[in-house]
Amino acid sequence: MHRSLNRTARRLEPLAIPHSRHPLPDSSHPRQLSWSSPPAATPPRRQQPLDDLNSSVLPRSTPRHYDDYLNLLRSFVSRKALEPGKQLHARLLLSGLGYNTILATKLVDLYCLCDHVTYAHKLFDRIPKRNLFLWNVLIRAYAWTGPHEVALSLYYQMLDCGVAPDNFTFPFVLKACSALSALEAGRGIHELVVSTGWETDVFVGAALIDMYAKCGCVDHARELFDRIPNRDVVLWNSMIAAYAQNGHPSEALLLCRDMVARGFTPTLATLVTVISASADAAALPRGREIHGLSWRRGFDSQDKVKTALVDMYAKSGWVKVARVLFEQLAEKRIVSWNSMICGYGMHGHADEALALFDRMRDEDQVLPDHITFVGLLSACNHGGLVDEGRSFFNSMLSDYRIPPAVQHYTCMIDLLGHSGRLAEAYKLIQDMTMATDSGVWGALLNACKIHRNVELGELALQKLIELEPDDAGNYVVLSNIYAQAGKWQEAAEVRKLMTDRGLKKSIACSWIEVKNQVHAFLVGDLSHPSSGAIYAELERLEGLMAEAGYEPDTMPVFHDVGDDEKRNMVRSHSERLAIAFGLISTPPGTTLLVTKNLRVCEDCHTAIKFISAIVGREIIVRDVNRYHHFKDGECSCRDYW
Repeated sequence: MHRSLNRTARRLEPLAIPHSRHPLPDSSHPRQLSWSSPPAATPPRRQQPLDDLNSSVLPRSTPRHYDDYLNLLRSFVSRKALEPGKQLHARLLLSGLGYNTILATKLVDLYCLCDHVTYAHKLFDRIPKRNLFLWNVLIRAYAWTGPHEVALSLYYQMLDCGVAPDNFTFPFVLKACSALSALEAGRGIHELVVSTGWETDVFVGAALIDMYAKCGCVDHARELFDRIPNRDVVLWNSMIAAYAQNGHPSEALLLCRDMVARGFTPTLATLVTVISASADAAALPRGREIHGLSWRRGFDSQDKVKTALVDMYAKSGWVKVARVLFEQLAEKRIVSWNSMICGYGMHGHADEALALFDRMRDEDQVLPDHITFVGLLSACNHGGLVDEGRSFFNSMLSDYRIPPAVQHYTCMIDLLGHSGRLAEAYKLIQDMTMATDSGVWGALLNACKIHRNVELGELALQKLIELEPDDAGNYVVLSNIYAQAGKWQEAAEVRKLMTDRGLKKSIACSWIEVKNQVHAFLVGDLSHPSSGAIYAELERLEGLMAEAGYEPDTMPVFHDVGDDEKRNMVRSHSERLAIAFGLISTPPGTTLLVTKNLRVCEDCHTAIKFISAIVGREIIVRDVNRYHHFKDGECSCRDYW
């Protein structure tokens, strides 16, 4: 008896499903699943003796005790009791109930919940009468754990069998579309959702919003959101996350504010999403508002919220506040350490980043991951710590078995190139084991600009044109390299090439937030209502700066024009206009935070150091690369950026 049951159970061992055997099906593809050969036999695991199970939980007569079997299976599913479930499965096969639709569906559900999806699929294929619940159980399993192509394939098979999906099927299969970024398949499913009347269901709507967001179609997601009359918190969270994940942090914050105004209570997921959006937007006042809201709503003890706040404050210029919250965490997970280390790196506090890494590794014994090393290498880059950077780069693979990715190579090339080791940086590119990207060659091109290496700069631009032929910024950098070397004809040729290709350089823009309103400035901007007062403040400051020893550096102006015109051009750079407006619009002693979409120029960097000493304020400038903290005539970057 026992041997017979064991042989029966062994015949049910699952077959492996290779990912490559399940392409995304289309209308011309046969919607059938292929199965590979059975895997090699593995030693049987020690199981509870079947006699014990028979005597304790299994009914002795089978047909008359159908309800007992069903109740047992429900119990096994709730407890995820895999081994007793397998033994009961064998008993059901012997009793003739092995492929009963309801009992077998419970077994499929049990195997899926216990991560034996292939075992579940094998049983599924042998069940002659499949109901909608059975299809949903298996589709859900593949949507959660993959391969996601199989979830879609099962969905199409279900339609071919004449089974109509419901409001449980659609969220499962749309989740698979989201994971695959399968926009066309998602649109086809959306059409069926509309025709079956499920579009206004909040769970189906949330799944559609998530699918469109993952495929980059945030406008479609918003249109759908606006069409659903009865929204719940899940739906609001989906739309807020859609904005945050697609680079629209301001819209995410505004939608959260609208959600609260309509009487919905934010959840943990809401707060984490909008706090992260605040970090991406560098919108510190809004981030602090969300911080207060989370405390008032009783989330002050939630480590997930605190971790998001650590990241937000670190990215928004308040690295000291980030550190205070970091120390308050009950459990410091790797994401928390990474946020703090990367935050220190962004602000140029290389020593603090390295000290925190030592504490993480030695005291708390938390293993670093690839993001940790991106933060460490970035910190070394911003601090000019070449030897330390080399050491971290080498220890990734040798000590932690983390192979360097493109981001790590980019940081190292930027570090070597910035420190003048251009030949070593170029050799590292040649030694890379993966394909180079624009970040790698862009780092080398910027290093060539700093150290005026025309020949290597031309090579870097050639590679960049192959990768990003329509990025005007790369042409501008090489043009500036030529101008630095006095090669005005070559610089003009590069500019003409840009014109011929219809490319335009990015316009420098700086912005500052004062009293919850963002004020943006372009170079030489006269459009602001306070322009007269802004330029008067700049003129006052320039007089005081000149008395303190400031002399304009016109080298950053790469135009063949006179010195007076060059001085006027640097005098009205966008970051200076934003700072001047901040000075006349805020009380004395207030810290100013200015954001710029491009790199701060050399003369403005020098000028802001003088301004910080004259006005006795801390001025924080976040440019495209990093943070600069100007205070008492010094900058946190120590003039290395």
